[in-house]
Amino acid sequence: MKFARLLLALCVLVCLYSCTPIQKVNAQVIPGANSFSEYIDHIRGKRVALLVNHTSVIDDVHLVDTLLSYNISVTTIFAPEHGFRGKKDAGESVNDQVDQETGIPIVSLYGKNKKPTNNQLENVDVVLFDIQDVGVRFYTYISSMHYMMEACAENNKQLIVLDRPNPNGDYFSGPILKPDFKSFVGMHPIPVVHGLTVGELSKMINEEGWLKGGKKCELQVVMVKNWNHNTKYNLPIKPSPNLPNYNSVRLYPSLCFFEATKVSVGRGTYFPFQVIGYPDKSTGDFMFIPQSIEGMAKKPKQEGVKCYGIDLRESTEQHKLDLSYFISFYNRYGNQSSFGLDERWFNLLAGNGQLIKDIKTGLTLHEIEQSWQEELQGYSKLRDKYLLYDKETVD
Repeated sequence: MKFARLLLALCVLVCLYSCTPIQKVNAQVIPGANSFSEYIDHIRGKRVALLVNHTSVIDDVHLVDTLLSYNISVTTIFAPEHGFRGKKDAGESVNDQVDQETGIPIVSLYGKNKKPTNNQLENVDVVLFDIQDVGVRFYTYISSMHYMMEACAENNKQLIVLDRPNPNGDYFSGPILKPDFKSFVGMHPIPVVHGLTVGELSKMINEEGWLKGGKKCELQVVMVKNWNHNTKYNLPIKPSPNLPNYNSVRLYPSLCFFEATKVSVGRGTYFPFQVIGYPDKSTGDFMFIPQSIEGMAKKPKQEGVKCYGIDLRESTEQHKLDLSYFISFYNRYGNQSSFGLDERWFNLLAGNGQLIKDIKTGLTLHEIEQSWQEELQGYSKLRDKYLLYDKETVD
C-alpha cells in the first residue's frame, strides 16, 4: 500500500515536471542563457563576472544562482540602470553594494562609474552579459554593454553575450545618431529603433571599430533558439519599472520623446508609456492623475495634477515608431512655457539637432520620415552584415 502511494506521488511529480514549460510566456523561444551547454565549458574553472539585472533568469531562477549551483566562481556582479534587482527609478543613481543572498559584491555601472575600471576587472577572467533589451537606441542597457566591451578589450577579458529576443526587432526606423550628439542615451550611429538583438549589436560594435581606439574584445554570442525578427515576443519579465507589458514596449520609441517636455506618458500610474496626458481638458477625454509609486516613479511628472489626453492601452496595432503624437502636441502647445520643451534633452534622444528644427518649421510627418530614408538605406546594408536570425520585411 505504501509502495503504491509512493509510486502515485512519483508519477504526479513526473507529470508536473514534464508539463512545465521552459518559460511561462513564449515557451517555444529559448534565450541564450538557457542554452547552458553552449557556454558552461568556456567559464568552468574561471573567475566570472556578470553584467545582469532582474531579467537575467533561467527557468525563473536568476543566472547568478544557476551558475553558483554549478560551482561556477562568480566574483563580481555589475549592475546597469535600474539596478541589479531592477527597482530603481529612471535616472536614479545605483550604488555599489553586496548582494545579500549570495554575498557577491555588486558594482554599479550607472552613475559616475559607467565603465568598469581596470581594478574592477582584475579578479575576472570572463564576463557574461545577459540583460533583456527592447531594441531602442536610448534604452541604456546597450550603452552599459558598450562600455563593458570596451573595458574587456582594454583588459584582455572575454565577453560572452547571452542573447535575448528583441520585442521591437521586426523593423528599424528613425534618424541615425550624429557624432556630436553621442551620449549615454545614444552611443552608436544607428537609428532610434535599430532592429537588432544585443548579440547582433555587439558584433556590429566590435567589427565596425566603435570601441575606443578601434579595439576589439574577444566576443562570443550564444544565440536565441526558435526566434527570428518576425516573431512577436511578449516579454515574460518587464525589462524596467515603467515598461510593464508588450504594448508599452512597442509604444516606448514613440512616446519617449515626451520625456523632454512636461507632457506625461503615464509615469506615476500603472499604465506607463501607454497614455499621453497634459493638464488641459481640451486635450482629450481620457483622464489620469500621476502619483508617486514605490519602485516605479518616486516623483513623476505632473504629480497630483489631472492630465487629459489619449489612452492607448486598448490598441491592438503592432506599433512602430510614430512621431505624430509628439508633432500634434508640439503644434498645439510647443510655444507655451507650460509645455516645457528641453531642447537639449530632446536632441540627445533624437541623436541630432535637425528633428526639432523640422518639427518647429512645420514639416509634415511624411516629410520628416522621408528625410531619414537615404541614411536608413545605408544602415540596412550595414545591419544585414550582422544579422544572426532570419530577416523580416521592412516597410
